[in-house]
Amino acid sequence: QLQLVESGGGLVQAGGSLRLSCAASGIRFSIHAMGWYRQAPGKQRELVARITNDGITNYADSVNGRFTIARDNAKNTVYLQMNSLKPEDTAVYYCNAKYYTIDYWGKGTLVTVSS
Repeated sequence: QLQLVESGGGLVQAGGSLRLSCAASGIRFSIHAMGWYRQAPGKQRELVARITNDGITNYADSVNGRFTIARDNAKNTVYLQMNSLKPEDTAVYYCNAKYYTIDYWGKGTLVTVSS
């Protein structure tokens, strides 16, 4: 059974940093594209960052230059390093694993950035 378990969320002041982790089990991690999405209260879920199975990354304009996505295939884990956090980064962050049209989701971890 596939599981994606996020960790690393919490409360941080504006300008601070957090690192999110997503541990995957039950899938062939290395063949999946992995991504981080977020959903703020009253807003739609949006893509934050994505990394393909061969390491190509892309970012939302709002986080480009501040966030970094990385994967460790040996540990079946994807990371999101978030620096220079802003109050508008406050959201529940979800891990996503994608293989062609098949999507898997974690339950999310809350990130709150205070001003």
